[in-house]
Amino acid sequence: MYLTNLMTKNLFSICQQSSRAISCTQILNVKEWRVSRGLPVNKNAEGILTDGPDYTFLDGRPTPLLHKQKLRMLKQRDFASRIVELSSELDFAKTRHQKMLEAKEEERNTILNNRLKPKGKALLNKK
Repeated sequence: MYLTNLMTKNLFSICQQSSRAISCTQILNVKEWRVSRGLPVNKNAEGILTDGPDYTFLDGRPTPLLHKQKLRMLKQRDFASRIVELSSELDFAKTRHQKMLEAKEEERNTILNNRLKPKGKALLNKK
């Protein structure tokens, strides 16, 4: 009795470990396989079945957007507006920095031009 219980526990633990290891490696291998081929990790994230309409009208009317299609479209629109906003801020920062450098250079030139100039004999000797 004790020997059979010990054998069943060992057999159960071996099966449990091997099945856990196989299932983990399969999932990781599938994920790596999809990523290595340039596919999304989640196969339901995008594609013709998720992006296309469920049905079409025979008279040619456009089909209404699905809920997830609408959400995806709004998300992409938000991304686009954010990109435009950030690029305009970047352009503003570049022009502002350039103007600040020019103002600093102009201020330096005005200081140099307003320095005391030699007079009299010193002016004649300088040339």
